[in-house]
Amino acid sequence: MTTRRKFLASAGVGAAAAGLAAPALAQSKIRWRMQTYAGVALADHVIRPAIESFNKIAGDEMEIELFTADQLVPTGELFRAMQQGTIDAVQSDDDSMASPTEVTVFGGYFPFASRYSLDVPVLFNQYGLNEIWGAEYEKVGVKHISAGSWDPCNFATISPIRSLDDLKGKRVFTFPTAGRFLAQFGVVPVTLPYEDVEVAMQTGELDGVAWSGITEDYTVGWAGPAKYFLTNNISGAWIGHFFANMDRWNEVPERLQELLRVCMDQSHYYRQWWYWGGEARLRVEGTKMELTSIPDEDWDKVETAARTFWDEIAEESETKARIVGIFKKYNEDMQKAGRPYRYTRA
Repeated sequence: MTTRRKFLASAGVGAAAAGLAAPALAQSKIRWRMQTYAGVALADHVIRPAIESFNKIAGDEMEIELFTADQLVPTGELFRAMQQGTIDAVQSDDDSMASPTEVTVFGGYFPFASRYSLDVPVLFNQYGLNEIWGAEYEKVGVKHISAGSWDPCNFATISPIRSLDDLKGKRVFTFPTAGRFLAQFGVVPVTLPYEDVEVAMQTGELDGVAWSGITEDYTVGWAGPAKYFLTNNISGAWIGHFFANMDRWNEVPERLQELLRVCMDQSHYYRQWWYWGGEARLRVEGTKMELTSIPDEDWDKVETAARTFWDEIAEESETKARIVGIFKKYNEDMQKAGRPYRYTRA
């Protein structure tokens, strides 16, 4: 027969045991380290607001610590560091982080693949690029979370460019694929740590950059030494992504995975208007850079060369041929759609 004293004693032991077990059952806070391709000033716009929002909403469940360009590892080692789990997540284009995938050449600025920033999300969400990127990164243990657009690719230089001949011999900081394409016009691609670019232009080690639009030139300080901005661009929008180590991603509860996607989509939206408005405003109101242009009849040669470049890339593999086919189909559709989708020859 159970007495009151025995019941209270057993209940007390049970409660104590439950109390001791509770901390062991509690899930510890998930902590990620993420590195972006962007330097400190640029990161304040292209990534930091989204990470701060995520951390605020995630609260005690998860926290992402953000690191800027080259802070933990050089940008060219970002992929390997993420794949190995040295860092948990990355914001970059495929090209800059030296991704060993079939899609790498299309990251950053693939020449004339896009005209406007909205082209990028449409290509990924409506023309099938999301599925291709997801499959390619799954093969190498990386989660492709989402893709978005950044600014166009214009030249910012210390001396004016008003013709194709003016490009010859120019030492330019640019992305690997863009440099490969531009070399045929005499451009000398240069690779440097991101934070060294401004000083390299001040000392004459660099003649300019083909890395961004005018918004970024002003934001990161390049509009100081680079006094000229070429309005012709080789791409309407940079293609960038959010990635994560696959094991780290799979450890995150589904609800927090969804929150990550939502905050990253918000980041993509922020850049849409920040860059679009900034490009126009600084062309009109900016005081540090003189606008120059190359005549259409000359620039047509660059656009024609881009189509040849596309075909050369397509010959390298079936996956690359599939992606080039998507770019061609998309640009043909936009051209047929007419204004406002395309005002010039695609």
